[in-house]
Amino acid sequence: QVQLVEAGGGLVQPGGSLRLSCAASGFTFSAYAMRWYRQAPGKGRVFVASISSGGSTNYADSVKGRFTISRDNAKNTVYLQMNSLKPEDTALYYCNARVLGDSWGQGTQVTVSS
Repeated sequence: QVQLVEAGGGLVQPGGSLRLSCAASGFTFSAYAMRWYRQAPGKGRVFVASISSGGSTNYADSVKGRFTISRDNAKNTVYLQMNSLKPEDTALYYCNARVLGDSWGQGTQVTVSS
């Protein structure tokens, strides 16, 4: 079955950087688009970024110019490089794949605070 395992979250000061990773298994990773979502405390899950099987990317307006999504098909892994982090980026970050329906990882916590 589809498994997604996120890693790389943590506590960072405003203006800092983090790199999230999501290791995928159970499907042909290179054939599918991958997405990152986030959920802040008390709020719904929202789209952050996506990357197609061909490498085309799309970003939420709130992260454009600061976040970069990428993928390594040899490692079955998708990344989210997050720069110039702001307190409002604090959230639980989830990896998503749509393979016969939505699949989600367990999430990785990102906290931006001084």
